[in-house]
Formats: sequence, structure tokens, C-alpha cells
Amino acid sequence: MRITEWMGYDKVGFMLDGKEGFVVLPQRFAEGRPWVWRTEFFDHYDNADTALLEAGYCRAYYRQSDLYGCPEAVEGMRRFHEFVTRVFGLAGKAALVGLSRGGLYACQFAAACPERVALLYLDAPVLDIRSWPGGKGTGIGAAREWQECLAAYGLTEEASETAGVSPLDRIGPIANARIPILMIAGDADSVVPYSENGAILEERYRGLGGRIETIVKPGVGHHPHGLEEPGPILAFVRSVYPAKTCILSGGNPAL
Repeated sequence: MRITEWMGYDKVGFMLDGKEGFVVLPQRFAEGRPWVWRTEFFDHYDNADTALLEAGYCRAYYRQSDLYGCPEAVEGMRRFHEFVTRVFGLAGKAALVGLSRGGLYACQFAAACPERVALLYLDAPVLDIRSWPGGKGTGIGAAREWQECLAAYGLTEEASETAGVSPLDRIGPIANARIPILMIAGDADSVVPYSENGAILEERYRGLGGRIETIVKPGVGHHPHGLEEPGPILAFVRSVYPAKTCILSGGNPAL
């Protein structure tokens, strides 16, 4: 393991199964050692994540780039979860942040391992691989990424039509586990169209009795992500995954 400084915090880096992983430790851990797991784009539009770090939530990342939330990626995420909870003593449940294609990873992991997820915060999330990167709807798609995605899932383009492998096809276990979801998206997103992703999730999740709160930004495209003022994000996280009395982070089993 290698400890470096990141914005005044200790960042503990390591390799797991040949892939980069790291955690950023708060100055003072909140009781229960809660953590925020950004599934992709670790430091993009992360004002809410940083505020939670300041409040005692650990931050974590495991690089699974170009796997698009496929079963191989989910299995890697399972091993990462087991590693960081054991080595760093983190809580058994994490707050998963799925930004853009990170939505694939966050939702696929939550469907496979709902007992390890406290909540989902989804930001302009990809929830249907045929919408992005496939570009089979109104979105612009991404040709190279589409071929990577098909290969990751072991699909042909024809088979992708009925494979049922996207998060929108697999929300049942998430709803059954009553995992709360916060979703933020722009209604003018031409990369990951809200009508083909977030809007469908909202309708289906509510229909299954799940709790989902949605903030739709009028006239906003795929960028910028998040909210300029992260208060609503912080309030949501704290309402379902609260930071209690802070304790000193000294004595971390990894340090």
C-alpha cells in the first residue's frame, strides 16, 4: 500500500487483481465508518463527495474502466468491497455514486449485491447500454465504446436487443431491498437521453414501490453534472446513511 496526500487527506492506494484502487480517509471518521464509493470519474463534479469526506465519510474508488458494468466488473467490485471493508474496517454498506457510465456499475452492483448498498446517487446515469453507447435511440452514441461494451458482455449487436442485461432490466432486486435512489439529470442530454434512461428508471422504480427522488435540470445537457449547491445531495445521503458522532480516525487497521 502507498499513502499519499490528497487535498489534505491521506489517500491509501493499492492494487487489487491488477487494478488500481484507493481510499481517501477522513480526518475524523463518522461513527460506523460510512463510505462513499464513486464507481467512475472519481474527482469529476465531486463537491458533494468532498463535503461528505469532510463530514467523516471515507471515499473510495476502484478502476474498472471499459467494462461497462458487465458481470466481470461486478465480480471485481464484489472483491473490492470485501477488501476495503476488511482492511479498513469500513461499513458493510456503501453509498454508491454512479455518474454517467458509472450508473452501469453502480446499478449492476446494487442488483447483484443489494445487501452491500446503502443508497444510490445517480447523476445523468447510463441505464440502458443500447441508449449509450449503442446510440439505438435518440442519443448520439459512441461507436468505439459500443464495440467495447458488446465485447465486455459477450454480445452481438443483434443479441443486445433482447439480452436484458442493462440496469433497467434488473431493478427488481434493488427495489426489493428498498435501496433509496437520488437521481439528477438534465432534460436536454443528447449523450445519455433522460427519456431513455432516468425517466424509465423513475417510472419503473416507483411502480415497484421503491423510493426515488429526482432532480431534473431544465435545458441542461450531459454536463455539468451534479448541483452547484450540493445541499440536496447531502441531505439525501444523510437522511438514509447518516454520519453520527465523529470519532478519531486513528487506529485504522490499515495504517
